[in-house]
Order: sequence, then structure tokens, then C-alpha cells
Amino acid sequence: MARYSFLICYFLFCTNTVVAQVPSVLSWKQQTYLKTLIHQAVEKQLADQRYWHLLLHYRPNFTGGYTSEADGPGFFLHPQGRTNPQAELEATLRQFFTSELVGTSQQVAQCAFPARYHWLDQQLQFQSEFLPKRQCERFKRGIGSLVPKSVTLIFASAYMNNPSSMFGHTLLRIDQKAHTEQTVLLNYAINYAANVTTENSFAYAAMGLGGGFQGYFSIMPYYMKVQEYSEMENRELWEYELNFSEAQIEKILMHVWELGNTYFDYYFFKENCSYHLLSLLEIADPTLRLRDQFGYWTIPAETIRLLAEQPGLVRGVVYRPAKSTRIWRKLESLSHSETQWLYKLLEDPSIVDSAGFQTLPLQRQATLLELANDYLRYQMAEKPSKRSFYKKKQQHILKQRSTLDAAQEKLPIKPISDTPEKGHDSARLQFGGGQFEGNMFSEVGIRGAYHGLLDREIGYTPGAQIELGSLKVRMEDQPQWRLQELKLLNIISLFPLSSLFQQPSWKIGIGWEPICQSGCNQDHAFRVNAGLGGMLQTRLKGSEMFYGFTELEFNAGSVFEQGYRVGPGVTIGVFTEIRPDWQIHAFANHVSFVTGEDIGIFSWALHQNYSFHKDLAFRMEMNHRQHQKEWIGSMLFYF
Repeated sequence: MARYSFLICYFLFCTNTVVAQVPSVLSWKQQTYLKTLIHQAVEKQLADQRYWHLLLHYRPNFTGGYTSEADGPGFFLHPQGRTNPQAELEATLRQFFTSELVGTSQQVAQCAFPARYHWLDQQLQFQSEFLPKRQCERFKRGIGSLVPKSVTLIFASAYMNNPSSMFGHTLLRIDQKAHTEQTVLLNYAINYAANVTTENSFAYAAMGLGGGFQGYFSIMPYYMKVQEYSEMENRELWEYELNFSEAQIEKILMHVWELGNTYFDYYFFKENCSYHLLSLLEIADPTLRLRDQFGYWTIPAETIRLLAEQPGLVRGVVYRPAKSTRIWRKLESLSHSETQWLYKLLEDPSIVDSAGFQTLPLQRQATLLELANDYLRYQMAEKPSKRSFYKKKQQHILKQRSTLDAAQEKLPIKPISDTPEKGHDSARLQFGGGQFEGNMFSEVGIRGAYHGLLDREIGYTPGAQIELGSLKVRMEDQPQWRLQELKLLNIISLFPLSSLFQQPSWKIGIGWEPICQSGCNQDHAFRVNAGLGGMLQTRLKGSEMFYGFTELEFNAGSVFEQGYRVGPGVTIGVFTEIRPDWQIHAFANHVSFVTGEDIGIFSWALHQNYSFHKDLAFRMEMNHRQHQKEWIGSMLFYF
């Protein structure tokens, strides 16, 4: 009885409050009906239901209440709507009766928030006699004009030259009934991205980490995103068709329309593209609790693995290679003599008129001309300043290709790596032990994210290492754990060099590491190391990457007389994948400190990793620094 008395009192209080705000243009019957709707909503506890929280993006806060992740004020119809689900629901019902223009889009509430209207209509069964349904012409002409057949989640692989895209990117594609496999690029994509307001690299990083940018949803033709990712940034695309009904997809479209009234504070590691796209999938199917799986960070590849784990959710996967991958694979299919003809074509396109080129079979001539055209298009995108130079060559090649009566060769393009959901989990625990200068020790480590060169490569971009938040503690002869190392950031980006591709490799490392001066390894110093270099790839025994860096290193700490030291250095190494489950990495480094200290330091290491499973591996390390030797054996658990 006490419970029902509370509901009645609450209903009377809220009803009086709302009616006092109802415009006088409402008839007495409409005002009475509004009271009835609010009463029904309270009885059904609609403001507490999961779907209402999904529509408003409410998440539990530390005080036991709720706060919406939407940050734009135009998304809420009540002054306290961002933190009060009940007040926002009642204000929404009230606005459905009015002609007041609301939200950033300045439409009547029914048209500005069609997903809210649709769900509340399902729950309360609106009577058109008292609450007529609006026509919403803008919605019908816009997103409402799409006739969805299916929805596809797109994963774009890592783009190492952009911090916000180093972990990959996801977006949704709405596949319409009118389109086929041949016209799939003409479908529309739903994208969520930050509105970047600075060109300063340090400000960009700080604002991206701290939520300083505003993130917006947008809808655009899919071919524009393919051109951006696959053609310009050379990223692999994986397309996952999801098993949603047309009615579920329409819910996504309605909600995307109303998200045009707001923005979200954009965080690179948490509320990013993948996180908010998961919220759209929960709108389609509220039984999916996808965002709950990501507490502190949201990594796009992990969202793909999560989706693949949902029974029956993924219908199929399609691979769309990057432009550079298409060129590499076609180049691998050429014979040695054909490769030489390609180089000659790119140097001087008039070679097509030579007798030697004319003696080649027509199909091989066509293949070489098409590959030369692909490469020149790649160069035009990479070097806009030389576009006219490459364009002139391309025109000559296209003119010759048009004279050949030969069909375009259909060459299957093999992905450079397997599908991302087959990769290891990004966090890692490490348990092991070893010997340092004759003393035995135990070691425990943890890595927050994401992937290292020695980790199992399947599902990740080859030659790309991104490790964040790596901590190791060590216990030697005394039963006391001490800090061994703390790496905030450790990135290595290896790009293969060839006569066609000259993209440099680079690396950067930031953290605290042991400084072994005077025969000890107890002292630590802050270390920043950055390098630029190149990598050559071979296929001698498996897949080998021979690389070299010239670099600059900065150390700071009380262990140094002047508190710091700076000097240039060089690193050479080879990374080889003997088998998909067995990797070896050998490297040597020399740094000549010239400021703060006058000393040269040489070190070398040999590491190998064997994976028993995608989330379980054994690692052996031999490290030699100056005259100090160390070996470590560890079990690695990915989660």
C-alpha cells in the first residue's frame, strides 16, 4: 500500500508541474489526455526501462543516479533532462502536443525525436484523436527516404600516422534494397568522429585524451569513406553484415536522426567511434549489452571480437583491400621481366610504343598498364604537389590501355592479415622469472593495450606495434617487489621499402626504465626515445623485416650528475615470423650521450615468442647491456 501511495503522490505532483507548463493552446481534452499519459508512464515505470535509457544515453553515475553521455543541450527537453530520466520523459510527452520548435534541428518534438515518439507510442498507444501524428517532411525527405535491407559494420585497420586511428576505426553502412553487390559503394554510411579544432600536435593529443573535442554523427555516401580509408590512407576494410531486421534498422535510422540534435565529448580511448556505434546496435537490439563490456577503454578491434562472439549476429564478412595492398599483390604476380617493364613504364610511359613491349601478350600488356595506372593514382594521392606530373604519365598509359582488346584481369587479393576478430585480446598479463648477473628473480607484468611486434600477428597490421601502459615489477633475493619498468607509450611502425614505395618507418617510446650505472639496476630514469628509419622485407624462411633507425634519446633522473642526458643513437634489427605462432626478434642499439654525460652505451637482445593459443604464449628473452647479462622466461595471458 505504501508503494502505491508513493506512486499516486508522485503522479499528482508531477502532473501538476507538467500541466502548469502546458501551453494554453491545448484543449481541455488534450490536457486531460496528457495527464493520463503521464500517469500511465509512471505506472509502467517507463523512465526506468532500459530502452528509455538507451535513447537518452543514460549511464549510471557515482551517486546512484544517471547522467547522459550526450553533452549537447539541444538533446534534452527538460532543464534537468541530462540527469533526470523521469523529468525528461514527461517533458518529451508534453512537447509532443505542441508546435514549439525544439532541439538543434529546430523541429517539432515528434519530428526532432522520432525514435522517442515511436517507442513511447508502442508503450502508451497514443490516440490520434488527442495527439495527432506529425508528417515530418524533413525526416521523410532525409534519412527516412532510405529503404534499408541490411546493415553492415565496417572496420578500417590501423592508420599509424593518425593517433586517433592507430587502433582502427568503425562505421556503419546502411545497405538499401535498390542496391546490389555492384552498386554497394552508393549506399550510405553512418560515421561518428571528432570535430578537430586544432592543428597543433600537442594540443591535439591533450584534447583527444581529455575529451576536448566534440564528436558528431554524420551520414555520407559510403564511397567517400572507401576513398578516404582504402584509397588515401591505405587501410584494409573488413565489412561485417549484421543479422538485423528491417524494423531494427529503421530504429537505428530514427535514432541517428535525433542524434543530430547533440554532440558527445570525444575521448580517444573511451567514448570514441566504436563505443558510440555500439550504442546504435543496442538501439536495434536492446538485449545486446555491448558497451557494458568496456569499462576504461574501447578498442575498435575488441568491439569486432565482441560482435563476432554474439550468436547469430554476424551474417558474413567481406574484405576490401587497401590500394597499396592491391598494388603489392599485383606486383607479386609479375615475373622478373614484367617487373622490369613496369619500372620502365613508370619512368617513361612512351615505352608502350616500343617493339619490345608490343611483343608481350595482350593480356600481360593490359595487366602492366593497369598496374602502372594504379600506382600513379596512388602517387597522386600521396603527393598532391606532383599531381600534374603523374597525371601526364597516367593519360599516356590510359590512352594505350584503351586500344587493347583485352579484359581486365581478375586477380584475387589476399589480405595482409586475417580478420581482426581472430586476433589476441589487447590486455596482457605476464608471469615469469630469470637471472640477472647471476641472481635469480621473479617478474610480473601487465600491459593495458594493444599489440607488440612479438605478439601473435594474426588479426593485426604487420610491422605495427602499439603498447600503452606497460608495467613490470620484480623480486630478487629479498622477498620484496620493486618497480622494474613503466612504459607509458611504445610505438614502432615498420613500412617495407621498395622501388615503388618509400614510406619511412618510425618509433617512439616514453616511460621509466632501469638505468644500470655502477653495476646496479636499482635506479630508474625517465626515458624518451624517438627514431626514423626504414625497413626491407624478405621471404627467405618465412617473413623477415630488416630495419634500421637513427634516433634521439633523452634521459632524466637523479641518477645523473646533471639530472639528465641527451644523445643520438642507432638501432638495427630483424624481426622474423617463422610460423604464425612463432616469432623471433633480434636487435642491437648504440647511443652516444653528448649532453649531460659523455658516454656511449651498447646493448643487444634476442627475443622469441611461441603462441599455444591466440591468448596464451611463452616468451624467452636474452638481454645484454654494456657488461650486464639477463635472461627471462615468461608465460603471457591475453584478456
